[in-house]
Amino acid sequence: MKFHILTIFPEAFDSYFSSSILWNAIDKWLFWVEFYKINDFSEKKFKHIDDKAYGMHGQVISPEPLAKALDFILDKIGNKVPVIYLTPSWNLLNQEKIENYYESLWKEVIIICGHYEWIDQRIREIYVTHEISIGEYVLSSWELSAMVFIDSFVRNIPEVLWNPDSLEEESFSKKLNRKKEYPVYTRPKTFRNLDVPDILTSWNHAEIEKWKFNNLQ
Repeated sequence: MKFHILTIFPEAFDSYFSSSILWNAIDKWLFWVEFYKINDFSEKKFKHIDDKAYGMHGQVISPEPLAKALDFILDKIGNKVPVIYLTPSWNLLNQEKIENYYESLWKEVIIICGHYEWIDQRIREIYVTHEISIGEYVLSSWELSAMVFIDSFVRNIPEVLWNPDSLEEESFSKKLNRKKEYPVYTRPKTFRNLDVPDILTSWNHAEIEKWKFNNLQ
């Protein structure tokens, strides 16, 4: 799986993609990312990419550098691929949608990380195939949204998680009827006068399964 990421701040991804599970997945070539700095596609003297919005306060990324960057990526790939725009609203992300995206967006996608609240509407109409939101709030820049989406997406790839069975039974999974996972415990059995429920140490697997499903949150 390859993600082509259009961003003003490619360096924002360095720490997150060089840590823990995601780094191991990249190191195994289970997925990879390529960054494109939007400013590199600006024809303005100082590589500015934004301009004052018509009819409202604030700045918006100009359509020219975004279109030029998108055309460059699409020409390089050689065929049409999904283009994801991360937004502050519209299609709110959840686990079921992530699983559907994993099935339908497999192979190669382009992600636009905007700045401020929106990008020029004409880019959305001409290029964007999917609009995805991680929450109904506004961020200054949308690199964080891209990291959230990619993390939730790639953990579905076989071998990314050390224990792939954990995908089957975790919060919002299909097996748990899209509910939050039951409480979990580990050693020691007693911690600050609170004990692990006896049923979880009973080795009675049928009763443990019943306890888990009776304690979905």
